[in-house]
Amino acid sequence: MSLALQDYPNPECFDELIDDDGAARPHARALFDHLDSFSETDIQERKAAAEAEILSMGITFTVYCENEGSIDRAWPFDIIPRLIRAAEWRTVERGLKQRTRALNLFIDDVYHGQNVVRDGVFPLELLADSRNFRPECVGIDPPLGVWAHICGTDLVKDRDGRFYVLEDNLRVPSGVSYMLENRLVMKRVLPELFESYAIAPVDDYPSQLRQCLASLAPVANPQIVVLTPGVYNSAYFEHAYLAQQMGAELVEGRDLVVGDDDCVYMRTIEGLHRVDVVYRRIDDLFLDPEAFNPESVLGVPGLMRAWKQGNVALANAPGAGVADDKVVYTYVPDIIRYYLNEEPILPNVPSYRCVDPEECRYVLEHLDRLVVKPANESGGYGMLIGPKASPEERTEFAERIRRDPRNYMAQPMLTLSTAPTLVDHRAEPRHLDLRPFILSGRDTYVTNGGLTRVALKKGSTVVNSSQGGGSKDTWIIDGKGA
Repeated sequence: MSLALQDYPNPECFDELIDDDGAARPHARALFDHLDSFSETDIQERKAAAEAEILSMGITFTVYCENEGSIDRAWPFDIIPRLIRAAEWRTVERGLKQRTRALNLFIDDVYHGQNVVRDGVFPLELLADSRNFRPECVGIDPPLGVWAHICGTDLVKDRDGRFYVLEDNLRVPSGVSYMLENRLVMKRVLPELFESYAIAPVDDYPSQLRQCLASLAPVANPQIVVLTPGVYNSAYFEHAYLAQQMGAELVEGRDLVVGDDDCVYMRTIEGLHRVDVVYRRIDDLFLDPEAFNPESVLGVPGLMRAWKQGNVALANAPGAGVADDKVVYTYVPDIIRYYLNEEPILPNVPSYRCVDPEECRYVLEHLDRLVVKPANESGGYGMLIGPKASPEERTEFAERIRRDPRNYMAQPMLTLSTAPTLVDHRAEPRHLDLRPFILSGRDTYVTNGGLTRVALKKGSTVVNSSQGGGSKDTWIIDGKGA
């Protein structure tokens, strides 16, 4: 019985499924009763079946290697699911809706009256220095006043077992296709577990996404397209998957043209077809060579003109990334209070702004205890994990902060929660985070759970697949078994 709990190490931090005495938490007992009945052969057969499913379904992600270019790799998946009680999730869901609503109001405000600046809640200089503030978007009124239609918010649990918001992803958040595929793999590999729990479904996401996008269009049956940079993009699997699931066309920039009437058309063998909504998976600066980078071959010339005229809806809207900034993140609790007159339901991780001289001094004096992040990087790149860095690395990073304090913020080293993860032939604790997805259109929708990412390397807190992370299916459970 290789997954027996007597072999599981005593939790050194908050473990989501195992308590301090080494026993399964109440909502996880049915899971471990089942897993503990497996022989080592059973476990390896289920693990191999999951890997075979992933290969047959073509679930891959792309890693960029300096000497080898881009390499497609099979999605790393753990067959032990993550369990979250529905009562706890209802609070998280309310907090995510609150946060996304406030962020959309903030984005709309900074491109219009900038009341948040005038009232002293948010510093003007942070907008002036923002890499993602787009002057081209000033004065534009997107449909329904929504800018970030698809948001991926990263959550973590600390040693107190409470969810904290780690960051917001408002530009082109990815990963939802892996959430959907994880569920399909689990249903095929461990179907009997679904008899022990009432698990909230996730498979309605593509229809919810289509409904969200359709709500942005002025016509009843809009033509929706997914705009991808192409097959060499690391998230291309997801672009193709979502287009197929929504019944939308997957297009590249060369497939679209803006006519003399400032409307967007798709080239087809039958001629030009009008496009009403573009779900774009291309960064702002490559979206339209007329408005942004003139050398871009990925975008569509004139797309911004069409959007400004209200002839096409863009999701997410250009300029939404102004709130996708780790320094702006530190102001989100104040932004919620300012726009909604409510207290934040989900707390931020305590943070230090290097742009503030006093807080910067503290950061520089305590680099050995802090995690320092650049304002606009993603995927775990460009950050310093102070307690694990060498003195030379900390010294070099201190110089970066001094040169450009606006670009950095710091947080204490969190003791991320763990969950049992299959490593070789036994369950071991591994750190994890969670990325739920929030859709904002005429209505707001939050996925039941989200993409759980796992740091597969022992002791690591870096969960990104590009840096050795994997994933689990996330179950929101209620009723029987919970």
